[in-house]
Amino acid sequence: MRHRFAGRRFSRDSGHRKAMLANLAASLIKHEQIKTTLPKAKDLRPYVEQLVTLGKRGNLHARRQAISVLGDRAVVEKLFSTIASRYAERQGGYTRVLKAGFRHGDAAPMAFIELVDRDPEAKGVDSGPTAEAADADAD
Repeated sequence: MRHRFAGRRFSRDSGHRKAMLANLAASLIKHEQIKTTLPKAKDLRPYVEQLVTLGKRGNLHARRQAISVLGDRAVVEKLFSTIASRYAERQGGYTRVLKAGFRHGDAAPMAFIELVDRDPEAKGVDSGPTAEAADADAD
């Protein structure tokens, strides 16, 4: 019995789980929509909502807290400038989870998690290594 044990473990230790959620949150903030498994999307939702609330606070302490969670200053800058201003009047409920069928390989339930009122142009922007970065690394 798992009475009084909140949250999912995802067959990972606590450090791996924390890193996974931070990476998913950074990807969601960067692209404003990501596809992942349904349980991960459901666990990611309150995590991102707290980060958006930090962005809405907007002070230095909140910015440092967000950097400690996300680790990427560019993502934190987008969170505090673009996303925080977009949701300034909204009292929570910044994300939505949409079910997206089942994964072909293992039939895991998949879902899209996205920011409400998202910018469709942000999807796929700055995703993965670029040709310029590869040329710079080669030199």
